[in-house]
Amino acid sequence: MKEAIRFTFIALIIVLIIISTVMWPIYGFSIIGVLIFAIGLNDLFQKKHAILRNFPVLGNMRFLLEMIAPELHQYFIESDTDGKPIDRNHRTYVYTRAKLGKETHPFGTELNVEAENYKWMQHSIYPSPILKEAPRQVVGGKECTQPYSASIFNISAMSFGALSKNAVMALNLGAKAGNFFHDTGEGGISDYHLKGGDLVYEVGTGYFGCRTEDGNFSPEEFKKKAAIPEVKMIEIKISQGAKPGHGGVLPAAKNNEEIAKIRGVKPHTAVISPPGHTAFSDAEGLLRFIQEMRELSGGKPIGFKLCIGSKDEFSEICKKMVETGIKPDFITVDGAEGGTGAAPIDFTNYVGMPWEKGLIFVVDTLNGYDLKKDIKVITATKIITAFDILKALCMGADICNSARGMMFALGCIQALRCDTNECPTGVTTNNPGLMRGLVVEDKRKRVKNYHEKTVAEFLELFAATGCKKLSDLNRSFIFKQVETDTKCYEDLYPTVQEGSLLENKSELIN
Repeated sequence: MKEAIRFTFIALIIVLIIISTVMWPIYGFSIIGVLIFAIGLNDLFQKKHAILRNFPVLGNMRFLLEMIAPELHQYFIESDTDGKPIDRNHRTYVYTRAKLGKETHPFGTELNVEAENYKWMQHSIYPSPILKEAPRQVVGGKECTQPYSASIFNISAMSFGALSKNAVMALNLGAKAGNFFHDTGEGGISDYHLKGGDLVYEVGTGYFGCRTEDGNFSPEEFKKKAAIPEVKMIEIKISQGAKPGHGGVLPAAKNNEEIAKIRGVKPHTAVISPPGHTAFSDAEGLLRFIQEMRELSGGKPIGFKLCIGSKDEFSEICKKMVETGIKPDFITVDGAEGGTGAAPIDFTNYVGMPWEKGLIFVVDTLNGYDLKKDIKVITATKIITAFDILKALCMGADICNSARGMMFALGCIQALRCDTNECPTGVTTNNPGLMRGLVVEDKRKRVKNYHEKTVAEFLELFAATGCKKLSDLNRSFIFKQVETDTKCYEDLYPTVQEGSLLENKSELIN
């Protein structure tokens, strides 16, 4: 609605300018004068806005400027490096790769290399040959009968409903063309996900697509969804970085009949998932649920996704893995900086462990309980560039996912209207008039291009380290500016030795 008002207001101004130009010689100021008088009279006697009552006509400028403030800030005020949440340089990085544009940058870095938290990688004067094919990671432990070979760079969880059907189709077709996976998000599997791309079926606290009428987990419905050939892995969403401890939110404006049918809810209502799962309530319950899902899916890889809050709770999960012998095939680590279409502001700003510390903690804890060798770690928070991938792998991750990077490849301009159903590029809206701007045939190529070019650049960075295989990467390759000194990640976060957290070293898992 606000978007319609905005365009109507702009159109009205244009019409007034045209009328004034044409009629000026005949009527002079009379037309403009009448219009200004009418606006002023309305402002003077309306009761909703104090600014307009006290400053008729002139006060409207405040609302006009407020309406276009995001555009003014993004295009005329912010620099290339200070935009939030993703700066212009990173957005341009995605756009140029998605469009196969110029990838070089002239005249040196724009970053302040002496600034706190500046990060850089160690290179070798004896670089390795660039790999001809990108390495892949096999996900699936001993109990998994259908392991999956995953790209190191994939599409992170974004639901149909949060994204438009055109966006979902373009992502899936891009994943198919580039041979990487597409995480469905917790909104269930729609027909738009089934265009041939590999899927990770995410099951959240609302159990969309596999729920009973009262909203609990339905083994029968899950078994049907897990049997879909495109579904290669299943991810239990415990929490996400943008709103950990809070269920997913689909605003009523975006919940149309089609989306409601897929999710099994009432249309045109706000869909707020429960904060926690009803299928389990403790660490052992989570592992038993993983075991049940693995059996129901016919042995496909099962994992869970979380943003770390309580360290003790994650440690308890690891202890139960050792006790029961039940392990997930993968764990996806999100950070508090994670993105979302809609979240309460305090959850976005102040809840959850930041990505870097969260990822390090998960990797170290798994190592400490001698579990890391059996469990792949996937990570997803502001993974945009090839360096982001290299840094994550050096910290201990095995696979990286990107949501906002893939959105930029679709044409997202960071208009920050994801929760209004008024996305101007058609990425996060089901408004047909706006969605038509996202042409699937064109944008699927851009998604594939972005993935391909980013992985290719990763291979160049990887060769520059002098490493021969992914397992050679470690924390000693990444450095961070800390106050007036530079420290490598191995010094900042010393690697925890395998099995060092086990109370009885004889418990080491073979």
